[in-house]
Amino acid sequence: MSAAPAMRVLVLANQKGGVGKTTTAINLGTALAAIGERVLIIDIDPQGNASTGLGIDRKSRRLSTYDVLIGEETLSAVLLSTAVPRLTVAPSTLDLLGVELELASRKDRAFRLKNAIRLFEQEQQSQPESERFTYVLVDCPPSLTLLTINAMAAADSVIVPLQCEFLALEGLSQLLSTVEQVKKTLNEVLIIHGIILTMFDPRNNLASQVAADVRGFMGDKVYDTVIPRNVRVSEAPSHGKPVLLYDLKCSGSQAYLKLASEVIQRERLFRAA
Repeated sequence: MSAAPAMRVLVLANQKGGVGKTTTAINLGTALAAIGERVLIIDIDPQGNASTGLGIDRKSRRLSTYDVLIGEETLSAVLLSTAVPRLTVAPSTLDLLGVELELASRKDRAFRLKNAIRLFEQEQQSQPESERFTYVLVDCPPSLTLLTINAMAAADSVIVPLQCEFLALEGLSQLLSTVEQVKKTLNEVLIIHGIILTMFDPRNNLASQVAADVRGFMGDKVYDTVIPRNVRVSEAPSHGKPVLLYDLKCSGSQAYLKLASEVIQRERLFRAA
């Protein structure tokens, strides 16, 4: 009998805000859970939008990823259930704004999240196979700070949401050089899992041009799936729901289900390589 596949850690990162990073974390996580994976979303963005978008009220975030990073709690101690079956969240709070200063003098400051995830994975071994998490998605702040470096140091791969707009490629090249730097110095196995084009409006000539440019520049690193600009996707977080719970039939929901299938297909290829 073959061993159960190890828990995979995928980081959603882009130093530019407003590109659909948190939306992708929430909805890709929900879509993976919908097709049978057990998913943990770790929110390390001080704004906490992934936690809010999954319906986690700020008052119920007694413990958060801040407590994990400063070493006062284990990851398993801060987990909260969501309305989505098989989807759990480690929520964030504004305390994370000060974490960089608190960790500045620690030698292991870049590996705090990695160490927490490693301990969590060891704890998972005592769980029945059906109860173990198969995917961890880390939602990062829109900046290349110590929090994002922690996420990349802990990750198997990086998913890059990219809005189809002017200057998209400029921001992408900066992020790629950061990934390369982390790979050289902190995490030699780190790869780009894929680039997901978000907020795509086919009526906009610029969006189509940007999409063509990104595909020309990055080739098959760009997912086939494209996330359309869709009002239901924008509305869902204000109801504390992923769009798949808010409106399963809308184009945004269907795109995220397709993306989840594509992510799993790529995972199979990576494991076989």
